[in-house]
Amino acid sequence: MERSAIEKWPPLPLDAWEDTYATLHMWTQIVGKTRLALAATVNHWWQVPLYVSACGLTTSPMPCGARTFEVEFDFLDHLLRLRTSEGATRTLALRPRSVADFYREYQEVLRSLDLEVRIRPVPVEVVRATPFAEDREHAAYDPEAVQRCFRALVQIDRVLKEFRGRFQGKCSPVHFFWGSFDLACTRFSGRSAPIHPGGAPNCPDYVMREAYSHECISAGWWPGGGGMREAAFYAYAYPEPAALPQAAILPRGGHYNRDLREFILPYEAVRTAPDPDEALLSFLQSTYQAAADLAGWDRAALERRNTLPEEPWAQRRN
Repeated sequence: MERSAIEKWPPLPLDAWEDTYATLHMWTQIVGKTRLALAATVNHWWQVPLYVSACGLTTSPMPCGARTFEVEFDFLDHLLRLRTSEGATRTLALRPRSVADFYREYQEVLRSLDLEVRIRPVPVEVVRATPFAEDREHAAYDPEAVQRCFRALVQIDRVLKEFRGRFQGKCSPVHFFWGSFDLACTRFSGRSAPIHPGGAPNCPDYVMREAYSHECISAGWWPGGGGMREAAFYAYAYPEPAALPQAAILPRGGHYNRDLREFILPYEAVRTAPDPDEALLSFLQSTYQAAADLAGWDRAALERRNTLPEEPWAQRRN
């Protein structure tokens, strides 16, 4: 494999940055809850995720009364940057500090910009939901590890967007859900789904019922944790067709995890593949096709056929 490909897809062993990951997870929840508090409701909670930006993760512009502001994690300069539509800017250094201190300092920055935001100051989708103001356990920040995670997100975001472009039915943006700390994209058949049973830790069941109100096939990536001790790509369908666990998928290394009820492909298998883009796209496409065919989706109507002429200057850039 070329050295440049390995550098684009950096190693991200969970053991090497697990404490930083746990702290950063809580920090993104604090900022993400700001968007939840302010953004107008959109189906499946599409108003709450963050997005990969040129330097990190951003809320995108959020309304606050007649004003607009944006919060961005800059993982290159290691700053949390807030900008308002009047041109005011504030920054908060990303460095080792407890979640409690980050939460207090973030609230102070909001107040300095006359931004009134009320959030429920308790994390979601985690087993131990320590209130932000009391969390002094999580206080690590390794800038090199965070940059490796960001570099991985840049590549994954790019490939997921290419995959998203193949679908013309209802499809989510490629977005970062701070509750579970994963980057995901979800396709929909257009049909309603059975009521979701819920059950996510420290998360009301109505959240999952809204997220899965319609039939969907979702795919994404997360750094690992819980029963998964490595970063991995995943794909699943809701509701799950009965024969889906037996479906053949690509590439080699992809498999169905019966505990998670998801297809899994280790990040390391993609990172070290001769062509990481192709390896990931084959996983995304093969898992989607298996689920869509078994669920009886109208693929001919939902999938985009490339009928546009390619411009002479257009070329794929890896």
